[in-house]
Amino acid sequence: MIAISTNRTEYRNDIAEEIRLFLSLAEIALLEEIDPASAERIFDLRLISDGTRYTAFAKAGELLETEAFDLPECASARTIKKLEKRALKLACYHLLKRLYPDVSTPWGSLTGIRPTKLFREIAQAGENEAQRMFRDVFDVSPEKTDLAARICAVQEPFIRSVQSNEIDIYIGIPFCKTKCLYCSFPSEVLGKQDRLTQYLISLQLDIAAGARLVRENGFRVRSFYMGGGTPTVLSASQLDEILSFVLKQYGGFGDEATVEAGRPDTIDREKLLVLKRLGIDRISINPQTMNDETLRRVGRSHTAEDIVRVYELAREIGFHSINMDLIAGLPGESAEDMQRSCDAILRLKPDNLTVHSLAIKRSSSLKKELYEHTLASAAQAEEMIKIGAGCAEQMGMNPYYMYRQKYMSGNLENVGYALPGKECVYNIDMMEEIASILSHGAGTMTKRVFGGENRIERLPSPKDVPTYLDKLDRLIADKSAFFR
Repeated sequence: MIAISTNRTEYRNDIAEEIRLFLSLAEIALLEEIDPASAERIFDLRLISDGTRYTAFAKAGELLETEAFDLPECASARTIKKLEKRALKLACYHLLKRLYPDVSTPWGSLTGIRPTKLFREIAQAGENEAQRMFRDVFDVSPEKTDLAARICAVQEPFIRSVQSNEIDIYIGIPFCKTKCLYCSFPSEVLGKQDRLTQYLISLQLDIAAGARLVRENGFRVRSFYMGGGTPTVLSASQLDEILSFVLKQYGGFGDEATVEAGRPDTIDREKLLVLKRLGIDRISINPQTMNDETLRRVGRSHTAEDIVRVYELAREIGFHSINMDLIAGLPGESAEDMQRSCDAILRLKPDNLTVHSLAIKRSSSLKKELYEHTLASAAQAEEMIKIGAGCAEQMGMNPYYMYRQKYMSGNLENVGYALPGKECVYNIDMMEEIASILSHGAGTMTKRVFGGENRIERLPSPKDVPTYLDKLDRLIADKSAFFR
């Protein structure tokens, strides 16, 4: 158990996330909430101010680090909070670097999901300033700083194109054929059809209410995305019914329509023809690895050969854009395994490639069985990520969106690569939080972006299917009020 003692408990989670960069799976609590004798180490974090100058102190045993800043004139409450948090996190980070010098932190002190969003905000004062802040203040490596800058450059025309009345539509299908070892999503393994049938009925009520909301508020649909779970666990007739209903209610999918076809063991010609006929122009076929032994190990009931077969079928049918996902650092995999997967992807030549770093989520089976598996070291995970990036570059792709998660191997990142002109609008909008999102289904998140105010509000849907079904009427009313 790691204990935090601080005079600013409102920042406890931010301090804890900084600690997890170095002690990723540690249990962390406030000192006053536990028996002090149970603490392996105590981090003492203090923020002191004389009204104009703030100083953060981070102490562990005899080690002490400080971080200070002067309050800008006429600083808003929001700015003060941001600077306070930054000072505490930086003091904590530098202390941790002294305590654990061998831990890899390529993103420096940054703990947020969206480094590119921060880079873009700082770059309003000039890209050189963003580069300087990333390297000199946040201790981000030159390679990761360059990656953030490259992604922001690709995203710039998409961000400029967003209109204030545009909205993205997301539909979640929280069902899967089996649960993968590393998965933490609150998806249900598809069993009896009763719950899925009821879910689809309720989902149509949710969609109809959302379409009314869009019409009443004068919104224009910018893009559509159906994710999961695995949407293609639905039968061809169920996919036809739900997507036809979306088209009828919303009048279209906007400028782009994506369905995560996901696992090849849920895809067949009939389903792909339904998607193509209804105007879905972008799909994901996600192998995660092209090594059969790993696929069995992580709980996938298909082979690499199945992936190739389904991919070639999708190409034959003629989808505009196909994405494929790989995960670096899957249990038991080496850099050589990653290279073999990338060699197979190179032969297929998809339009998008998303390279994920394995994240060991607390609610996953992998976390519960952690000591039964061989996992990559930070250096090995970094090598695998570089192999994935090299694969994308060989296919002529550029990095176009990126995000980070908690408990990632090597403190790395997930990066989406795309051929020029094949970037996914929804992925950029969602990760950079530049357009509002109206979501339907269990475990989804509706967002309202107030562009002129640099403000975002969120309205989550219940995570599990039974609660979503029980609370749908209330959720529909809440969404209406949310956008009023």
